[in-house]
Amino acid sequence: MNTFKELEYVRPDFSKIKKDVKAIVKRMKSASTYEELNRAYKDAEKILVSVFTQQTICEIRNTLDKTDEFYDKEMKYLNEKGSSMKLSMLSLYKALLKSPFRAEFDREYGPFLTYNIEHELKLISILTLLDTVKEGNLSQKYSKDAALCKTEFRGEECNFYGLLKHMESTDRAERKEAFIAWADLYKSVSDKLDSTYDELVKLRVKIAKKLGFKNYIDYIYIARGRYDYTARDVEEFRNNVRDIIVPVCKELYEKQKERLGVDRLHYYDEALVFPEGNALPIGTKDELVEKARKMYNDMSKETGEYFNFMVEHELFDLETRPGKHLGGYCTFLPEYNAPFIFSNFNGTSADVDVLTHEAGHALQCYLSGRTQKTMLSTSSTSEINEIHSMSMEHFAYPYMESFFGENADKYRYSHLCSALTVIPYLVSVDEFQHRVFENPKMTAKERRKVWHEIEEIYLPWRDYDGNEFLTEGGFWMQKQHIFLYPFYYVDYALAQVCAFQLFIRERQDHDKAFHDYLELCKAGGSKGYFDLLSSAELKNPFKKETMEETIGEIRNIISEFESKLK
Repeated sequence: MNTFKELEYVRPDFSKIKKDVKAIVKRMKSASTYEELNRAYKDAEKILVSVFTQQTICEIRNTLDKTDEFYDKEMKYLNEKGSSMKLSMLSLYKALLKSPFRAEFDREYGPFLTYNIEHELKLISILTLLDTVKEGNLSQKYSKDAALCKTEFRGEECNFYGLLKHMESTDRAERKEAFIAWADLYKSVSDKLDSTYDELVKLRVKIAKKLGFKNYIDYIYIARGRYDYTARDVEEFRNNVRDIIVPVCKELYEKQKERLGVDRLHYYDEALVFPEGNALPIGTKDELVEKARKMYNDMSKETGEYFNFMVEHELFDLETRPGKHLGGYCTFLPEYNAPFIFSNFNGTSADVDVLTHEAGHALQCYLSGRTQKTMLSTSSTSEINEIHSMSMEHFAYPYMESFFGENADKYRYSHLCSALTVIPYLVSVDEFQHRVFENPKMTAKERRKVWHEIEEIYLPWRDYDGNEFLTEGGFWMQKQHIFLYPFYYVDYALAQVCAFQLFIRERQDHDKAFHDYLELCKAGGSKGYFDLLSSAELKNPFKKETMEETIGEIRNIISEFESKLK
């Protein structure tokens, strides 16, 4: 494999692909032995791998520079023409499910694959092709609008991420000034974002109705692979967060307020954990990557091999730039069994979190891509995938002296606190989306009122210091998942409860916990949610007793970490 920047992007020829898949479907239907069926399936897999790899190359390069007209046009082409491929896959999947050799197929690839395909068929219809194209184009519009936002702050041109480092300043006046600039930047595009979201909500409801679902919530639970639990179970999980986690968070924020010596903890104070300043990583981007390489080589044979591969093939883009897509992600190039990590370094501890969190995702892709027999089984649902990433954040704690020097204890304390205190926000985003799609006709003003009500339940400490836009509920629109990845956010909360379990076990028996973690990574999406949890000896995060036991232990560890602070 070459380095990522050397990889050639070749526009998929969907007309040819359609003909090729049609021929494969014919072979599947006429197969007289399992071997013939399997050969046909593997030929179809080669086509899928090629297409998905080219799509991913295009998507990455589009996010690297939202002003690049070539990849912007290519994204629109892939969105419009690629939707027709779903119909081709519909025929292929039906042929596979109806094959007299399905039982043999299940024995080789595992029954969960065809179980997954059965649900996938409920989401594919010629009736929704144009609507999914429109949805993709609207998502592109949002991404571009958000990425191009910028403002001048103290003589520096900043996007949203550029302002965040100033919101961790030890100078409260600077934090407040950056916060106001950040809020004003969102307010300046709020009408545009509200309009885009209005269209997305209507379109998503329309798609669900056309496919025969009662509402979009029923549709998205199938689309997100949530076969093992319901919206009611998620509601109970949110209630457990409200009753068990929120009180602990209030205690932690009260301690932070006292530590900072302020009368009221405003939103722009929340990110500053220590009055003398948060732990900041030591070194340039390249130096941090080298430190991560040494860490992963020491951690295990598997992690060392994986990270050396990432470095050798330059499978990172980490520095923030004007026009670059917001946030961070890990994606996968199946043709090369190669993960890719994207981020926006801003000089805070979040840069190190990228080298653990996104690297945890990348490790899973690397391992499952070399373990699973088919691309369709390499990745699980997000509430499993986020266990891979969040657990690695905790497994990396012993190495933090390399990244933070004498401030390593500060990092470990603030990171563990943050891993807990973010959970109420995660479920807030989830409840917001449930309420939006329970009443999809609500106005932009009504949505803000809903967000404000939710904040009072899960984030009772939140104080925007009189900022009208945020106080009235404008904060919801800073979460890109709501626009781009609907209902993807409670997954982080579910996963964090499980990652906490692995962290607690790792402190008691490192070898066993890390072995279970690696096996979970290798398993990819070969099993259902609860079966994967069981395979790693993880307890059901929906159960109240699991949360009580887990959070109680994490609270004790936070106290232990606090006692080590200088």
